[in-house]
Amino acid sequence: MDKELAQHRASIDAIDSEILKLVNQRAGHAKAIGVLKDGAVYRPEREAQVLRRIKAENPGPLADETVARLFREIMSACLALEKPLAVSFLGPQGTFTQAAAIKHFGHAALTRPCASIDEVFREVEAGLADYGVVPVENSTGGAVGTTLDLLLQTPLQVCGEVDLRVHQFLLRKAGATGKPEKVYSHAQSLAQCHEWLNQNLSGVERVAVVSNAEAARLAAEDGAAAAIAGEAAAEHYGLEKLAENIEDKPDNTTRFLVIGQHDAALSGRDKTSLAMSARNRPGAVFELLTPLARHEVSMTKLESRPSHSGLWEYVFFVDVEGHRQDEKVAQALAELADKAAFLKILGSYPVAVL
Repeated sequence: MDKELAQHRASIDAIDSEILKLVNQRAGHAKAIGVLKDGAVYRPEREAQVLRRIKAENPGPLADETVARLFREIMSACLALEKPLAVSFLGPQGTFTQAAAIKHFGHAALTRPCASIDEVFREVEAGLADYGVVPVENSTGGAVGTTLDLLLQTPLQVCGEVDLRVHQFLLRKAGATGKPEKVYSHAQSLAQCHEWLNQNLSGVERVAVVSNAEAARLAAEDGAAAAIAGEAAAEHYGLEKLAENIEDKPDNTTRFLVIGQHDAALSGRDKTSLAMSARNRPGAVFELLTPLARHEVSMTKLESRPSHSGLWEYVFFVDVEGHRQDEKVAQALAELADKAAFLKILGSYPVAVL
């Protein structure tokens, strides 16, 4: 047995040496490409293509998602050889938004916490960060209105998306006793855990704050309070886990958008986000949808928001399958431009790979 174990370990050592050599060869090519392009350039469509190819070629036994995460980190490290990307996110440290930023850009990126979603947009617009990551919708709690409103106002474009499974924990300061007097969390998380709270902490005050990590910080300072937040926040603030996975739906997922000065080129499996409003006449909303149907463009999302420009006027946020440069999508968008009172293309980008 010892001899067989030693043989396996020797094989692993040899493979590790070969992996190290090949990873550095890859890094050398990535660095050369950065020089040719006058500095490291993040290409979301290229990274999506690489991750899809790796998953398609994976023979196992490692799971597709596992090998994709490994290669995400390799690409992140290679990109950082020239200059690590600065990525702003809704902070403080330990939020789900930071987890989404790391999932998309890897650990080599420099993540910058912001106090609000508005600040994330401002930092990217001002060039203080290369990209920003903001929440846009949750499968339980619905749309994040602030993000949608800011997408209308900003010159930035959507260049990526991240889907993150969200597991919520009830957290409290270590050693605290008795029933909590209040529970802090983001409004979205309070909504995601509504039924659990009704059953287990009925009558306890629920206080909405700017982020789950902020809720964890407040709970760390107040032994009479609890927080709903993620595992990263629990570790960052040294909180005790009173209950795990308290979200009402086990498949609870939050979608995040990556915003930057550009969108993405064609990757082969893309999504386009747009905002539009209808003219004030009968059948106007139906008119907005007919170009998509006529050109066989599949709509995956339709969300309405008050336009803030007049009473009972709304803007529709729409996601469609395909890139704005795809022939059918381009034709549908051209028709929409004629029919809509307002139309803004928010960006075309690869469908989330991880």
